[in-house]
Amino acid sequence: MPLVTSMAMADAGVNADIEGGKGGIDKLHITEMPRPKIDHAKALVKVKAFGLNRMDLLQREGLYPVPPQAPKTLGVEFSGTIEELAGESESGFKKGDAVFGLAYGGAYAEYIAVSTHMLMHKPDELSWEQSAGIPETWITATQAMYLIGEFAEGKSILWHAGASAVSIAGIQLSLANGASEVYATARQDEKCDFCVKELGAKAAYNTETTDWSAKILEATGGKGVDIIVDYIGPATFAGNLNVAAKDARIVNLASLSGRTLKEGMAEPNFGAFVAKRIRFEGSSLRSRDEQYQGRLRDQLHDHALPKFKDGSFKVLIEKVYPWEQIQDAHRLMESNKVSEQMALRYRVRR
Repeated sequence: MPLVTSMAMADAGVNADIEGGKGGIDKLHITEMPRPKIDHAKALVKVKAFGLNRMDLLQREGLYPVPPQAPKTLGVEFSGTIEELAGESESGFKKGDAVFGLAYGGAYAEYIAVSTHMLMHKPDELSWEQSAGIPETWITATQAMYLIGEFAEGKSILWHAGASAVSIAGIQLSLANGASEVYATARQDEKCDFCVKELGAKAAYNTETTDWSAKILEATGGKGVDIIVDYIGPATFAGNLNVAAKDARIVNLASLSGRTLKEGMAEPNFGAFVAKRIRFEGSSLRSRDEQYQGRLRDQLHDHALPKFKDGSFKVLIEKVYPWEQIQDAHRLMESNKVSEQMALRYRVRR
């Protein structure tokens, strides 16, 4: 992998780029590119660390629908220090501030241009790597719970893939903000144990070995749960309808089991939609406009930032790489050997 280590050009920075615009891991390389320009409410941030997400793997292969405002450089979450501010930036930020945030793209870089509406001040209690691991997962969980799922204190909630990064955040948010009961599913017993013993879920069920929807109905006295956050799709669709309570909200964020019902999957009872007045809604985050994402930033600030500071919320990091090893980081995530209990992050060289 070719490396460019010189940073002598005042108007340039070092980025991770994809040779030919898309392709396999071997197409990732480090190169020098012009620094991004800022305008309106944007800040230029010198990146200290950034997070690696599965969407990056798809985007690298040309299989992810990238928003039109996104730069070609990969990466949506980062931490760093503000180098420069445009004239319409939020007044709470100044040059030199330590920040972390969410972007439409461009985080695999020495410098990133990002709206100040999507920045937060980095707590002293968190490392650069921990801070870079917060934005995508925690804002996604906040969106699913509040803006789509209409969470309120006293409601019950089920997080599928409970040991995944978003659900780790969601389980913690649910408990801290007054959920009556929090349930989870996973595909391994040790991950179910993690959800209960480490995160505090009331119960977690192995989808490979148990009838998880029947177990949750039993645990709730037949009522079911008020909010279901799902990434699985067809394989959990019938069970979700079964376990949904009256006026439940089912939030679909992905379809990891495919796009259609396959042989062997349970048949859904569509009558449940009417009988239970269920609302099923799909959602995404990266394609949302700046104002929508800014509201989520504000909610994360209010609901989570104090608990990051006092250590109540756990920010888990799978592994930290020097950023020159970008190929190795992608290779590890692509191997599916990364523990779903922690989000994989890696460090950008300063």
